[in-house]
Amino acid sequence: MANQHLQKNKSTRRDFLKKAAAAATGGLTVTSILSSSGCCDSMKCAFGGVSYGLTENRNVVLFQGDSITDMGRSKSRQDTPNDQRALGGGYAFLAAAQILSKYPSAKPKVYNRGISGNKVYQLAERWDRDCIALKPNVVSILIGVNDYWHTFKHNYEGTVQTYENDYRTLLERTRGELPGVTLVVCEPFVLRCGEVDEKWFPDFDDYRAAAKKIAGEFDTKFVPFQEMFDDAIKDTPPEYWAADGVHPTIAGANLMAQAWLKTVFGMKT
Repeated sequence: MANQHLQKNKSTRRDFLKKAAAAATGGLTVTSILSSSGCCDSMKCAFGGVSYGLTENRNVVLFQGDSITDMGRSKSRQDTPNDQRALGGGYAFLAAAQILSKYPSAKPKVYNRGISGNKVYQLAERWDRDCIALKPNVVSILIGVNDYWHTFKHNYEGTVQTYENDYRTLLERTRGELPGVTLVVCEPFVLRCGEVDEKWFPDFDDYRAAAKKIAGEFDTKFVPFQEMFDDAIKDTPPEYWAADGVHPTIAGANLMAQAWLKTVFGMKT
C-alpha cells in the first residue's frame, strides 16, 4: 500500500511538472494547473510559497475609500472585525458577507475604514491608523470621485496629476510597510444622472484612466466598476443603480460586490 501511494505521488508530481512546463510556453495557466492537480479551491491553494486567497495566517481584508465605501458605517464599532454595523450598508458589507459565509475555515477578519468625502491625500493622512495598524493582507481602495467632484463643488485645487501622484505615493508606502500585501485598486465611476451631468466629462474620465494606470504600475488587482455600470445601464436606467449618479443603490452595491469578489477572489456569487 505504501509503495502504491508513493508511486501515485510520483505520478502526480510528474504530471504537475509537465503541465508547469506547458504553462511556461503558453500552454496552460497557473489556475488550470492547480485545478487539474487536485487543488480546485483557489481560496485555499498555495504554490511556490505564494498564497492564493485567504488562509488562517492570511485573513485580514480591509476596504478603504470615500462615502461609496463608508455607506453609513458605525465609526464607534470599527475596531471590531466582521461587525455588521461597522461594515456599513454598501458593497463592502455585501462582499464581506460572501467571504465570511463561504470561507469560514480561514476565519476572515473584514474591516471597513471608508470615510465620506475623502480624497487620496486624506487617506494618506490616516493611513497609519486606518490601514497599517490593522496589518491587512488584502487592501482594497476605491477613491477618486471626490478628487474630481470637489474641484467644482468645494473649491478643491487638486488636479488629475495630484490624484495620480498622491495615489502612487500611497501604494508605494503600503507595499513598503506591508510586504506581501494584495492591493486592489477599484475604478472610480459615475452614472449620468442626479448630480452628474455633462460638465463632468471628459475630465472625470482622466481620473479613471489614472487609477487604471496606477493599478498597472503596481500590478494590483483592478475592479472595473465603470465598465460594469456602463454595461448595466444598457437595459436599465442609471437611476436604478445610483440615483444621484455617485452613490449606488442597493442594486448597484450588489453589482459592485459581485464584481469585486470575482476580480479579487475569483468567486462566483
